[in-house]
Amino acid sequence: MARRNQDFQTLRSEGGLLPADLLRRVLDRTSNLAGTRSEDYGLPTGERLNEVITQSWNRLRKHWAEFRGLAVRLPDGEAGTRLTNEKWNSPLLRELGFGLLPTSAGPEIGGRTYAISRFFGPVPVHLIGCGLSLDRRAAGQRGAAAVNPHGLVQEFLNRKLAVS
Repeated sequence: MARRNQDFQTLRSEGGLLPADLLRRVLDRTSNLAGTRSEDYGLPTGERLNEVITQSWNRLRKHWAEFRGLAVRLPDGEAGTRLTNEKWNSPLLRELGFGLLPTSAGPEIGGRTYAISRFFGPVPVHLIGCGLSLDRRAAGQRGAAAVNPHGLVQEFLNRKLAVS
C-alpha cells in the first residue's frame, strides 16, 4: 500500500525516525501509546495535555519576545550572559521542569577544571550569553575562553565517560 504524504498539514516526516504511522498513533486519542496521555506527565485528572502544552508555549513565547527585544540592543561584542540567563535560560529551564539550577565552580577531571557551572543531576547544562558563539572561543568569557563552548562540553563528556 502506498504511503500518503498528505496526512498532516503542518508536518512532514522524512526518513524513518518518526514514521507517519507513529505520528498517527500519537494523535489518536484512543491509542495506548506511552507518553501520549495526561497521566503520563503527572497532570491532574481532567487537565488536558494539549492545553498544558499550549499554555507553556504561550508563556515561553512571551519570555522569548521580551528577551529578543532586549538582546537586539546589546552593543556589538557584548556577551549578554546575565540578560540571556535572566530573561531566557532561567524561564526556559523552569518551564521544562529543571527548576533553578545552582551554580558551582565546575567539575575537575584529571587535573583539569571544566568551566561548566550548572548540572541537572549528572547532566551538564552549559549556559552562555546570546552574544557568544557555540563554535568560537571568546577571550575573557567563562566557559568560552579556553575552548569553544560546544567543544568544552564535548570534551567534558568524553573525559567523564573515559574515567567512569
